[in-house]
Amino acid sequence: MTFSMYQASVPALIKAMTNLSAIIDKAVAYGEANKIKPEVMIGYRLHPNMLPFSAQVQIASDMAKNFASRVSGTEVPKFPDTEVTFDDLKARIAKTVAHLKSFTPAQIDGTEDKEITFKVGGEDRTFKGGTYLTTWVLPNFYFHVTTAYAILRHCGVPIGKGDFLGA
Repeated sequence: MTFSMYQASVPALIKAMTNLSAIIDKAVAYGEANKIKPEVMIGYRLHPNMLPFSAQVQIASDMAKNFASRVSGTEVPKFPDTEVTFDDLKARIAKTVAHLKSFTPAQIDGTEDKEITFKVGGEDRTFKGGTYLTTWVLPNFYFHVTTAYAILRHCGVPIGKGDFLGA
């Protein structure tokens, strides 16, 4: 049995984004119970030179939606980074998941050797589809999802590995 580009990406991206939404629910409940203003957690950083929680969610979303669009050759949706509430962030996650669910395996499979070019910091980056997935998208995606999790955990939200991995 062949393991496909679709199987290696879309279901995992959907699951992680869904889990991220669930830990936001726990952050909301924890904040309400402990009288922590949402903007404190949303703007929290693990270190002054790191991006805040909101940016971690935004970048994870971008990695997921951009991947599926780029390898399938469809237009990359633009999500402006304007989320300032947990509801805003959950809505962005929901849009990302809906976007990912709109793709079929036929649109993603067979793109291992497709050339993908995009700009990073004003410079072109070019990858083959499989390399793009394994050395750019997944490491970046999981870095930002993990950092978002770590920020909430550092703020005291009672989440654990099971929340990160999901059911």
